[in-house]
Amino acid sequence: MIPGGSSVGNALRGVPLNHRTPTFPAAVLILVALVAQVARSGQPAEPPRPATGVAAAELAAFDRLVPALMEKWKLPGGSVAVARDGRLLAARGYGLADVDTKRPVEPDALFRIASLSKPITAAAVLVLVEQGRLRLDSGALDLLGPIEPPPGKSLDPRLSRVTVRQLLQHTAGFDRQASGDPMFRSIEIARDLGVPPPASPEAVVRWMLGRPLDFEPGGRYAYSNFGYCLLGRIVQRIARQDYETAVQSLVLNPAGITRMRLGRSKAAGRLPGEVAYHVRPGAKPARSVFPDDREPVPPPYGTFFLESMDAHGGWVASAVDLVRFVTALDGTRKPGLLKPETFALIAAPPTPQIDPKHPARYGLGWALHPAGKGANWSHSGSLPGTMALMVRTHDGMTWAALFNARPADSEALLLDLDRTLWEAIRQVTRWPKHDLFPRYR
Repeated sequence: MIPGGSSVGNALRGVPLNHRTPTFPAAVLILVALVAQVARSGQPAEPPRPATGVAAAELAAFDRLVPALMEKWKLPGGSVAVARDGRLLAARGYGLADVDTKRPVEPDALFRIASLSKPITAAAVLVLVEQGRLRLDSGALDLLGPIEPPPGKSLDPRLSRVTVRQLLQHTAGFDRQASGDPMFRSIEIARDLGVPPPASPEAVVRWMLGRPLDFEPGGRYAYSNFGYCLLGRIVQRIARQDYETAVQSLVLNPAGITRMRLGRSKAAGRLPGEVAYHVRPGAKPARSVFPDDREPVPPPYGTFFLESMDAHGGWVASAVDLVRFVTALDGTRKPGLLKPETFALIAAPPTPQIDPKHPARYGLGWALHPAGKGANWSHSGSLPGTMALMVRTHDGMTWAALFNARPADSEALLLDLDRTLWEAIRQVTRWPKHDLFPRYR
């Protein structure tokens, strides 16, 4: 979710982290570790406020380690939720939801989740597959409907070979490292098409249909926000509803999630219970994508068009919502969202194998890291003012962590966060017996 870059990952762009399994070349890990020690900017932040939410003595490690990480990285506020075998064991808020008002983070506070939106969109696609309304190997172009490229542009003939499965696995032929990320080129796209800025998702799709693919569909992996933008348009067309309503009816409502919504770019559009997003010390206002903003704006509030990022980065959710989603997705909390055979498609190896030498890969909406007899699943997310991480382990654990600021070195923070949460899990010697899901709706 970083313009021109990657939310995390090096060896596989967008594959977030190395959960107990080496994912990156050793030299890259060493470099990241060194950078993490020196890339601290700005003045010291105020220490995180005491946690809010239900405390369990067995999980005290989280209340030691997470505030320490936040103080180290100057993160104003955050939230963590942890589940085991389908039971919500912890829901904690740390620090400040809004630095100006000193409002604390509640355990079910809403945050922008950035690229954690991708597993949500993937789940909607899989529900449609299970319902017989969609096939993974259908041609994506055929499902999009009558969208024409701009005047004077022609379709790359290889687009006809792009499938839904390839869009889900980031193997469809779009490479933002080669040709840029159109989801962050809203003003340019609107200008080229002669439409008012910022560009809608449909305008972005039309503009991209006039550009060549960066590689042969299915030929290799390249993390693509735009690929998930296409999936959002497919979901809404097959479901015959707008994307947000379709996902709510296909995924969120069946999972018991009632508060998730698509976010808004401007501060005035913040949802009830949503945190404020803060810039790192020294960050300067920048040009807005909205023509009515005459002056530069804070980076989280108008320098990108969140409304167009719906299917790949637009959702607002709590950490509890995300853990509730995962435990419904994998069936550890009943009723499950998918049949076992449909759920198994998420981790099925791509055909052909994209990189046989690499242990980590991207499934249908998730980064997969071999572990035990299965794999640890994860996804990270990053936007100005937002950091997010969601993990499902091979042995029944699920957790989500959300923060309302993004430091200069977001990749190093995510590695540090990953290590911190694994360490907190390792320090638990006895698991609580309670289930907090009924407390949060």
